[in-house]
Amino acid sequence: MHPFRRTLTHLLQARFPLLYVEAFEEQRVLDEIAATVAELESPRALWHWSTTDGMRRSGGLPERNTHDPAQLLPRVRRIGEEAVFVFSDLHAFLGDGTRPADLHVVRALRDLVRDFRSGHLARTAIIVAPILRIPPELQKDVTVVDFALPDEPAIRGLLDGMISEQQDTVTVTLDDHGRDRLIRAALGMTLFEAEKAFALAMVDGSSLTESDAEVVLTEKAQSIRKSGLLELVRTEVNLGDVGGLGELKAWLEKRRDFWLAEAVAYGLPAPKGVLITGVPGCGKTLTAKAVAAAWGLPLIRLDLGRVFVGPSGASDHNMRAALATAETSAPCVLWVDEIDNPFADADASGGTDTSARVFGTFLTWLQEKTRPVFVIATANSVENLPPDFLRKGRFDEIFFVDLPRASEREAIWRLHLARRRTGPAAGLDITPTLLHDLARDTEGFSGTEIEQALVAGLFDAYSARRPLDAADLFHSVANTVPLSALHGDQITAWREWAKPRAVPASRMEFPDDDPRTRGR
Repeated sequence: MHPFRRTLTHLLQARFPLLYVEAFEEQRVLDEIAATVAELESPRALWHWSTTDGMRRSGGLPERNTHDPAQLLPRVRRIGEEAVFVFSDLHAFLGDGTRPADLHVVRALRDLVRDFRSGHLARTAIIVAPILRIPPELQKDVTVVDFALPDEPAIRGLLDGMISEQQDTVTVTLDDHGRDRLIRAALGMTLFEAEKAFALAMVDGSSLTESDAEVVLTEKAQSIRKSGLLELVRTEVNLGDVGGLGELKAWLEKRRDFWLAEAVAYGLPAPKGVLITGVPGCGKTLTAKAVAAAWGLPLIRLDLGRVFVGPSGASDHNMRAALATAETSAPCVLWVDEIDNPFADADASGGTDTSARVFGTFLTWLQEKTRPVFVIATANSVENLPPDFLRKGRFDEIFFVDLPRASEREAIWRLHLARRRTGPAAGLDITPTLLHDLARDTEGFSGTEIEQALVAGLFDAYSARRPLDAADLFHSVANTVPLSALHGDQITAWREWAKPRAVPASRMEFPDDDPRTRGR
């Protein structure tokens, strides 16, 4: 039995008077409610109301003069049969951050709850709406019922049905792996969105192949982006494109394929995620992008700034909706960039403050989630985050990314020169001596500052319409003032904070004659 149907059955049997289902898939919810009511041991009538049709009994015609909910609800209280009453548009009368709820509708709902609770007939009202709007007067009367986005079996059933219907007009060349890839690409979408994406893939070339997963992912990116909270990030960056950070990359490599059934059978729990903090411009964002590409998982970016946009109460809804979408898209990597900005100084037990409530919601989810959603949170000023955020059990590990060491600077120069030394700029030979000298002269530079020094050198060479020369690079380096020279005290403070709390993201370097190098 569908989890929603099981929960709803129990609530109806327990005679809960007022339920609220938050979901965009109205028709799918209505179908599940109808199926649940039909399977009840004790028969109940099913009624449905909308602003366009008014009230109608299942299988009957709309009742006259039932479009106004303030006038309708008292009539519903007088219906003398065991029934379930579903209201599709009632949330529009329950107010939001810009206008109050309709006083007559709220009063009528409270009266309805009172009569349904005390009467001898089994009657329940269900509000179905795409957004959660519960006036304070009704908060103790309403029970919110979760309705998840379609899971893998539902998406698989949809795809199989569409393939069966189109088998005479669409050439299908999918093995089990290709079919699974298409289904995983559609996770996190509504059933209607998934249907549109599959239809578009079938229309494109009148065939359906494993490569059409890219079509589905493109449609999924549009679907996720419309929420304004999440973004599906497409990236070709791999862990090999990240210079340095050996300890962090090795830790991430060990957790590759954590979502496979093989890992579950081995007894491994799904990792919660990692918090990466440290000096700006040293590879935190690049690592988040690289690990998703290396693992072959979708990378979903959560924009915390947008979570807090909207009327009062919207922030809580936004966070819950974003996390629900991420869980439905699992397995995936959820990237929360600059998490220190909105949550700085928040207190998970801090009463009614919006940031505290949203912070508490995120912490609870992070602690209790069971779906394979790997969280990569990045932060600069992590010392401002509440202690609750940093205690063991929230993240699997906290890494500190420092300014790159000499060998890492060589690796960063090598990567950027190999990537940008193309066309007319390809005349420069990348020698060990050149890399050594560049690394020496860029001590205290971040990875981003090294890249920008290279770009400045390329502009110098391009303006003279000649190949890139080593002198261009050393000139641009000499004219760059790194962050470490301007904010050395701040970087020192970050390092002191990280010593007892975080693992260095880079491997330690020792002189060749240091005893600690033996056996390495």
